[in-house]
Amino acid sequence: MARVWLYDRTREKAYRDAVARAKTAGRVPPGRWQVRYYDRRGKLRAETLTTKSRAQDRRSDLEVSLQAGTYVDPAVAKVRFAEMAEKWLESRHDVQPSTWWKYRELLDTHVLPQWGDLALADIDGEDIGLWVGKLIKARDEGGSGLGPAQARLAFRVLSMVLGWCVPRRLRVNPAQGVKLPVLPEAEHIYLTYDQVEALADAASELRTKYNQASACSSINRPLILLLAYTGMRWGEAAALRVRNVDLVNRRVRVAATLYEVNGKHAEGMPKGGKRRTVPIPASVADELRPLVEHRDPDSRVFTTTRGNALRKNNWRTREFLPAVAAAKIDVEGLTPHKLRHTAASLAIAAGADVKVVQQMLGHADASMTLNVYGHLFPDRLDEVADILDKRRAEVVAERQSAA
Repeated sequence: MARVWLYDRTREKAYRDAVARAKTAGRVPPGRWQVRYYDRRGKLRAETLTTKSRAQDRRSDLEVSLQAGTYVDPAVAKVRFAEMAEKWLESRHDVQPSTWWKYRELLDTHVLPQWGDLALADIDGEDIGLWVGKLIKARDEGGSGLGPAQARLAFRVLSMVLGWCVPRRLRVNPAQGVKLPVLPEAEHIYLTYDQVEALADAASELRTKYNQASACSSINRPLILLLAYTGMRWGEAAALRVRNVDLVNRRVRVAATLYEVNGKHAEGMPKGGKRRTVPIPASVADELRPLVEHRDPDSRVFTTTRGNALRKNNWRTREFLPAVAAAKIDVEGLTPHKLRHTAASLAIAAGADVKVVQQMLGHADASMTLNVYGHLFPDRLDEVADILDKRRAEVVAERQSAA
């Protein structure tokens, strides 16, 4: 058992004199009881409390934490949250630059204004819960007006910083157990084969207001078909290099993703940090052929007419959405990312099992695929029950004939 004991300061003349001076001046006397102990480094420490019962409770806590190795020096928990947040962010060299800047934005906009000047020890779960509630409250009601998803992201950054401070500066993460806003059920959009073709055709015929071909009309059709029939993310397709397209074996190697940081293009690993290979239908391979054959292997497959890398927002607003309107696809909320859902639905309808869809989409595991697309897989319960019934009937008949 770690050595922890109570000490009555009335034994000291200096303390008694301090009490007398405080009473004469009408001030609250200094605390009488001290919890004295040796920390894990063998250093003598003391904490002063006003009542014996509080001192006894603190002694019990210290005995448990010192013995369990969870003791935290109260002094190190007095550091400001903002200081630790900056150190945490500086340590996050393991994430994509785009993710790093997202953390930076959330810290500056939502987290630091609320928690930056507080000491770590002064942050508790109750206050965090109230803060989350304020994030989703409407602006005209004094809140931040965030949606549930964005509020959860801001909370996650706060929680990651606090978790990073455990166990050296905090015994536990005070954000644990905080109730978060429920995410609305995602509205998945699945286009039909006919809609995909109509969209691809319309995108290839886009004209500017000056009746000139749009900046991406020459690559829009194969790009849309690739997204809709392979499930690649838009950034993965935009980063695709000629060397990663195998037309003979009808395979595409997803080796990178394209994103923007402060208006500049950058490439990084695909989401989840894993490369993968996806199949492409022969007809889509034929669409890609003019963009691949006889080109430098290091060239990007999809570029603007000037040879520049695609910009996601520009392509969505100037190419994709006008193509949706031209194709008269009356589907609310259709975005380039929804083509990924279309690819999954078409693959499942074609008979692909969950492992194939998982590999195609680059999900970390099959459970993620089932969580998102499980409702699309055919209900085979009756089929299984019928097979079991048939096999059982065969055995029963054999036993009866043998008898």
